[in-house]
Amino acid sequence: MRGGRMPTIEILESYLHYSDTGDGRPIVFLHGNPASSYMWRHVLPAVGPARLLAPDLIGMGGSGKPDIAYQLADHASYLDAWFDALGLDDVTLVGHDWGGALAFDWASRHPDRVRGIAFFESIVKPLAAEDLSAQALERRRTILSEKGEALVLGTDFFTRTAYTGGVLDPLDEDQLAVYLEPFPTPETRIPVLAWARQIPVGGEPAAVIERIEAYDAWLASSPEVPKLLLTFDGSPTLLIDEQTARWCRENIAGLETVHVGSAGHHAGEDRPKEIGVAIDAWLERRGLR
Repeated sequence: MRGGRMPTIEILESYLHYSDTGDGRPIVFLHGNPASSYMWRHVLPAVGPARLLAPDLIGMGGSGKPDIAYQLADHASYLDAWFDALGLDDVTLVGHDWGGALAFDWASRHPDRVRGIAFFESIVKPLAAEDLSAQALERRRTILSEKGEALVLGTDFFTRTAYTGGVLDPLDEDQLAVYLEPFPTPETRIPVLAWARQIPVGGEPAAVIERIEAYDAWLASSPEVPKLLLTFDGSPTLLIDEQTARWCRENIAGLETVHVGSAGHHAGEDRPKEIGVAIDAWLERRGLR
C-alpha cells in the first residue's frame, strides 16, 4: 500500500482503523472475511489519482473488537457512522466478499451519496442449496455445527486456509502472519465465525436475506449509477462463476463486466495489479474521478 495516513477514529463506543491516501473524490475499498485493509496493499497503487480509503471492518484488522454479535447489520451500522464521521459524499465503492455486500447495502440506503460501485467475488444474491457444490454444502454444515465453532474459534484454520486454499498461489508466512495477527484467541475470532455463518443459503439467515433482497432491488433499478463486475476463472473456490455473472448481467442495471484472469476467491492476492488497473480504467471511462 502506498504511503499515506493510517488513522483510527472513534465510532459507536469503539473505533475503526483505516488507510487514507491521496486527494480528490473518495473511493472506498471494503474487504471481506477474514481479511482487512491489508488485502488492498497491491491494488491501490494502480488506482488514482483520487482519495483512496480502506477501513478495517469492526472486529477485524486494526479496528476495535466490541462485544457485539457481528451481524451484517452491525457492520453496516459501524460503516454508516464511519462514512458520516469522515463526511464522505460523492463516493465510489469497491467491494470484495462481504465488503461487496456492505457496499451494495450502503449504496442502496444512501443513493444520493454514491457515484459508482466496483465489485468482485461478492455476495450478490441469496443462494439455494443447489447453487453450492457438495463440498461447499458440507463446509457450510460444518461451520454451522459445534465442531465448526470449535474449529474456527479454537484454531487459525479458517484464516490460514483462506490464504492457502482460497488463492491460486499460497501466501508466504510473513504475509499470512498479517492476516492472522488480529485473531490470536477464540474471543478475537468471533467476527470470523459470525461472517462465515451468515452466508445466505436456503432462506437463512432471514435478516441477511432481507437486506440482500433490498439492495438487489436497488441494484436492478439504478442504471444512473455505473457498476463494474470483475470476473475470474481457474478456481473451484470462486463465488461468482459464469452462471452468477450471467445473473448479474441480467439483474444489475448499469453493469459493465471485465474479465481479469485466473484467480481464487481471494483474488486481491492473486491478481492485485490487474484488479487495480481494471478499476482505474473503469473510473476513467465513466468519469468517476
